[in-house]
Amino acid sequence: MSSDVGSGSAGTDSWDATVDVYLEHLRLERGVSPHTVRAYRTDLADLVEHARRAKIAGPVDLDLRTLRSWLAQQQSRGLARATIARRATSLRVFTAWLLRTGRTDTDAGALLGTPRRHRPLPAALRAEQMRAVLDAAVAAARDQGALGLRDVACLELLYATGIRVGELVGLDLDDVDGERLLVRVLGKGSKERSVPYGRPAAAALQVWLVAGRPRLLGATAGPALFVGARGARIDPRTVRRMVHERVRVVDDVPDVGPHGLRHSAATHLLEGGADLRSVQELLGHESLATTQIYTHVSSERLRAAYTLAHPRA
Repeated sequence: MSSDVGSGSAGTDSWDATVDVYLEHLRLERGVSPHTVRAYRTDLADLVEHARRAKIAGPVDLDLRTLRSWLAQQQSRGLARATIARRATSLRVFTAWLLRTGRTDTDAGALLGTPRRHRPLPAALRAEQMRAVLDAAVAAARDQGALGLRDVACLELLYATGIRVGELVGLDLDDVDGERLLVRVLGKGSKERSVPYGRPAAAALQVWLVAGRPRLLGATAGPALFVGARGARIDPRTVRRMVHERVRVVDDVPDVGPHGLRHSAATHLLEGGADLRSVQELLGHESLATTQIYTHVSSERLRAAYTLAHPRA
């Protein structure tokens, strides 16, 4: 059954069938990740429960008043502002789809307001702190064998490219172009992009591929670029744990994980003169607004330096 065929009518509880078709549309036609589909399922299940209590028989009877009362209920339950904003976004996408596929005559969520998210500045290491973490990892790798070489290569590539931890663990051998110093990444929504990396990361990768990976490689690893201690493709949790451990051994460095390295890479690129559009493409952000938060990080550092150094600050 196509997701563009209308269904549901007043007087009939058509919620479950409609939501199921919508989730299939997200998964099959839009290529949304399983994690995001689960989040939408949870949001819509809560909405459906609220609508049924309000005697809303199906999506065709959904109105703005019901949506607003549902969001108000979220707030009264003490949900975080960011969670409420995300749920409001889920609603608007859903109601727009209902109209587009002929399941309703109006888009009930089009005028729905949402609380502004509080967006804290992301944690990011200074360039000298990042160098200290990498230097410490290289020094430790001399006594840690293949796992140490792998960790250095992971750290260098995460920082050099700003890729997500899920993108890192999904890399295969043929995703790395050692001649052009590019790595092919499959990002959110199955969108592919090519990301450049520098010579330090290239050197760390070469050492890992020659002296590390063959010693850890197991029968189930396949073409995985990075493998774990048991010889299979490395797990995201292993990478997160490793990054925290490698950062923690360096004095006076904030505790960050792989996402902190991503933030650091973006911040240092902007501080070094990279334009916002290029950083957006490198990070795989769909919206430029998401990338712009890193300009605030740089501004805060500039303000701190000004306060310390300027005689009339």
